[in-house]
Amino acid sequence: MEYKDYYHALGVSKTASADEIKKAYRKLVRKYHPDVSKEADADKKTKELNEAYGVLGDAEKRAAYDALGNNGQYRAGQEFRPPPDWGNMGGMGGGRAPGGAGFDSDFFADLFANIGGNRGRGRPMQQRGGDSHAALEIDLADAYHGASRTVSVRLQEEDAHGRTVTRERTLDVNIPQGITAGQQLRLSGQGHPGSGGAPAGDLYLEIRFRHHARYRIEGRDVYQTVPVAPWEAALGAQIDVPTPSGRVTVAVPPKSQGGRKLRLKGRGIPPSRAQAQSGAAGGDLYLMLELVLPPADTERARQLYETMARELDFNPRAGMGA
Repeated sequence: MEYKDYYHALGVSKTASADEIKKAYRKLVRKYHPDVSKEADADKKTKELNEAYGVLGDAEKRAAYDALGNNGQYRAGQEFRPPPDWGNMGGMGGGRAPGGAGFDSDFFADLFANIGGNRGRGRPMQQRGGDSHAALEIDLADAYHGASRTVSVRLQEEDAHGRTVTRERTLDVNIPQGITAGQQLRLSGQGHPGSGGAPAGDLYLEIRFRHHARYRIEGRDVYQTVPVAPWEAALGAQIDVPTPSGRVTVAVPPKSQGGRKLRLKGRGIPPSRAQAQSGAAGGDLYLMLELVLPPADTERARQLYETMARELDFNPRAGMGA
């Protein structure tokens, strides 16, 4: 049996705190989740991470694992066998991770499958299921108004033979108003199944916004590109603009140039209901002016361009020394 270095698998030191171990596990399991990872061995890597956290995420299992490791005597891949009295070292429960998933791992099974001690008198140890993580893409309008969506996510589950498998599950999700990218929605009881009759873990859906050609989102601030005609920018104009919060009329100041930024205070992503009750403000909407030239595709349009070229003393490259 080859020794497995669970600390190395999670990228943490042997002195890492429980919070550091949990944070490292969550970061890596999101990275290698089949929904988002492009790695060929994402499923295998996810199972390895679950197995490592199944030991290091449990204080008793971690203590026993550290005791067996003899302070770093063993290295990953090295031949390893637990001592003969290992089965009497304390009630550790069966060979499961906190995620409730069994592992096709001789190392894990040999370490924990036969350790029962006196706790439970042969009954399986109850252990809450581990949490699962997935990404959820939403439209910007969902953050402005809230929404209900039915989503399909691929989650790891345990089959009838105790093996870890990846299955697609359909869930109803309520998206609250004011949510921003990076926030997580918690779906209670939708994570990995528990062991010994214990409840399942939770599913955390990390919010991401679908790409949109005209919007750029930074926190609660939204940047929107707005096309304007040359005369609207040069002379000034009142223009109607559809925005995520509804249509607005905006004054374009005279002598505006492409790239000018107009700020609409409070028209970014709104605060959540709880934030609004505490007096928090929403983000701002910034309209980025984009000059769009009419095509010279008619005789009249060409004549107008020729007149401007002839009568306007204008060189757009003057600032370059041309």
